[in-house]
Amino acid sequence: MNNKLNIDWDDFLTNYWQKKPVILRQAFSHFLDPITPDELAGLAMEEEIESRIVTNKNGKWEAKFGPFDDFSHLDEEHWSLLVQAVDHWHEQAAALVQPFKCIPQWQFEDLMISYATQGAGVGPHIDNYDVFIIQGMGCRRWQVGDRNSNYRQFSAHKALLHVEDYHPIIDEQITSGDILYIPIGFPHNGISIGESLSYSVGFRTQTSQEMLSGFADYIIDNLPKGIFYQDPNLKLPEDPYRVQPYELTKLQNQIIDLIKTPELFNDWFGKHITLPMHELNIVTVEPPYEYEEFKSILQTGAQLSRVPSIRILKIGDFGYIHGEKINLPMSVIDMLCQNEILGYEHLQSEETQQVLLNFVNKGYWYFIDES
Repeated sequence: MNNKLNIDWDDFLTNYWQKKPVILRQAFSHFLDPITPDELAGLAMEEEIESRIVTNKNGKWEAKFGPFDDFSHLDEEHWSLLVQAVDHWHEQAAALVQPFKCIPQWQFEDLMISYATQGAGVGPHIDNYDVFIIQGMGCRRWQVGDRNSNYRQFSAHKALLHVEDYHPIIDEQITSGDILYIPIGFPHNGISIGESLSYSVGFRTQTSQEMLSGFADYIIDNLPKGIFYQDPNLKLPEDPYRVQPYELTKLQNQIIDLIKTPELFNDWFGKHITLPMHELNIVTVEPPYEYEEFKSILQTGAQLSRVPSIRILKIGDFGYIHGEKINLPMSVIDMLCQNEILGYEHLQSEETQQVLLNFVNKGYWYFIDES
């Protein structure tokens, strides 16, 4: 990786993380764009990749979603191309994420890249995630306001939620290698000065409501035998039509006990949180490798590469990848997390080889083509 990140993480986490926005000047010194506008446009032509074009000509906002097959109708100014999860599809761009892997990876969402022409942007808005915006080619002016739960939001277009006017606490231009960090909930607006590229490294967590819904689905699937309310010490109430406070407490505790059962909650969360938020470049092997064939290829010196940005995490005594539990010792799971490239020397035991064979056939790892 050519780009080296210079951040004092202790200072950043203490003073800025989810507290206030900040511009980190020359966080990447001598920054090199890992992708060209033409390559980005090429990704936006692929059906599996999420993309959109936002225009703001003469104050009128429009948004169209990809895939796109032609860009010739666009003017020279006031339009942006935004492509989600580029780290899933472009190896050089994915390298930009590497320096941010010291932040808890279960919160990482994706690398979004935007190309913008003169005067272009997506308008003033509020994001429900934390984002590091790395400036690449060109320059952008950013206006960031303070956090305020009373801001009025409105639809400038059916696909664009904007925020009312706010007083900027940051109003500056950023140039190649600068990073603008914006915590969740702070309104912001970026306007391109000439042509520009920016790279947004986003960290997002789900709401409690979303997680509760997901856990409930897991419980329904994994605890088919119902847990019924019981009260063997029942005494006749004065008012049988009133639900008693102690009954409500027992009902709440009955639900809370499920959430506080580690073998249930941890297993659900590991499987749930490793599912991708965006499409992944996963290709299953057809026909699948047989074990002896797989082992023989490894022994010749062939290397396996993990699919870019597939989610692999550890919870308690177990590892999880792409919604599955990894049935291997923690020492091996540590090795799988820490090494995106694997060779035969990493997979000495037959147990490890069998598990990796299964993952390779599913497309989670693939053999690197040396030709």
